[in-house]
Amino acid sequence: MKIVYGDLVGGASGDMFVAALLDLGLPLAALKSELKKIPGLKYRLEAGSKKLGAIRAMRFRVVTAKKEPERSWTEIRRIIQQSALESETKQRAIDIFARLADAEGKVHGVSPERIHFHEVGATDSIVDIVSAAIGAYHLHIDAFHFSRIPLGRGVTRSRHGPLPLPAPATLELLKGLPVEWTDLPAETVTPTGAAIIASLGKTFGAAPQMTVEQIGYGAGEKEFPDRPNVLRLILGREEAASEHDDMLVIETNIDDMSPEFYDYLFERLFAAGARDVFLTAVQMKKNRPGTLLTVLAEPALREKIAEIVFSETSTVGLRYHPVQRDVLKREVVRVKTKYGNVKVKVVEQPDGRRRAAPEYEDVKRIAALKKVPLKAVYDEALKDFTS
Repeated sequence: MKIVYGDLVGGASGDMFVAALLDLGLPLAALKSELKKIPGLKYRLEAGSKKLGAIRAMRFRVVTAKKEPERSWTEIRRIIQQSALESETKQRAIDIFARLADAEGKVHGVSPERIHFHEVGATDSIVDIVSAAIGAYHLHIDAFHFSRIPLGRGVTRSRHGPLPLPAPATLELLKGLPVEWTDLPAETVTPTGAAIIASLGKTFGAAPQMTVEQIGYGAGEKEFPDRPNVLRLILGREEAASEHDDMLVIETNIDDMSPEFYDYLFERLFAAGARDVFLTAVQMKKNRPGTLLTVLAEPALREKIAEIVFSETSTVGLRYHPVQRDVLKREVVRVKTKYGNVKVKVVEQPDGRRRAAPEYEDVKRIAALKKVPLKAVYDEALKDFTS
C-alpha cells in the first residue's frame, strides 16, 4: 500500500502542499496539462527551488490578476464538475471545498450553499486544491497520514477586517484533530492548507510503520526563527502487519447518551488512530438497556483515546486490557473498469491464495456519479481484478 506521511514542520498551506508533491515526483508538465482541463481560469504557474538553511525545498506559486470577483461555493463546484478531470480527482477536490464551505458557513452563521468565498474562492486557491487532488491521483497515493498540526498565534488581516490566529475557519476545519500550540506570531496553517490535510488525512500524530522511498519538501513564504518553514511529505510503502500485533481493548458501558453523538465520536476516534470502534447492545444493572463501546488501538494511544471518550461521552470510567491479534497481509490496488478506477483491497490467505473486495466508498461514489446500480460497479471491479 502506497502511503504518504506529512511532517508539518512549519505548518501547511495550499502552495506548500503542492510544492511538496512536485518535489515528491509529480511532473510540473503533467500538472499543467491536467489543470488545463478546468474551464475559465486565468493564471500562470511559478515553480522552482528555494533554500531554507541547509534544506533545498520546492516553491510553488499561482500568479493571477490582482482583483478577482468572489465566487460562491455553488459556482466553484460547477467549475470543477464541468472540467475534464478524472472523476476521482474531481470528487477529491469537491470534498476539500465542501469542508471549506461548511467551516466558513459555521463561522459566518449561514448555510454552506450561501457562502461566497473571498480569499479561498480566488483562482490561486482553486488551483492549489485541484492540484493537491491531481497530485494524489498521479502519484497513486492510497492514504495520507499527518503529524500533529502546529498553530501560531496573533492577528491577521482579511476582507472582513482583523482576525485572530489561527483564523476561525482554520480552527473550525481542525476540530477533532490533534494540534500543538507554538510561540510563532504568524499564520502557520491557512484555511486552504487545513482543508486539504483534514480532507485527505487518514490519521494524525505518530508516523505509521513504513519503508521510505521518496521525500519532498514544500517551502512556505514566511521565515521562522526556530524551524524551517517547510512541509515535508514522505512517500513509501506501508509495512505489512506482523503476524502478531500487541493491541489494547478500551471499553465502557453507556446508558444515558443520545445515539446521535456516536457518529462524531467514531470520527474522532478513527482520526486519533483507533484501529476499530464498535457498539454492542447490553443489559445493564437495574435491567436498563445500554451500549458497550469498544475501541481497539495501539497501547501508546491509550491516554489519547481515553481523553476523547471522556470528553465526547457521558461515561465516568473506562476499562482496558491488552490483547494480541493475527493479521493477514493486505494491500490496496487500483482496478480500471468501464465505470472508472476502483480501489480494491487484496488479502493474502495463509495458503498463498488471494481474495479481493472493492472499497465500498469508491464503489458508492462511482455508482452515484455514473447513475448505475452499486452492485454493477462492485461486480465489474471484481471481474476486472480477476481477469
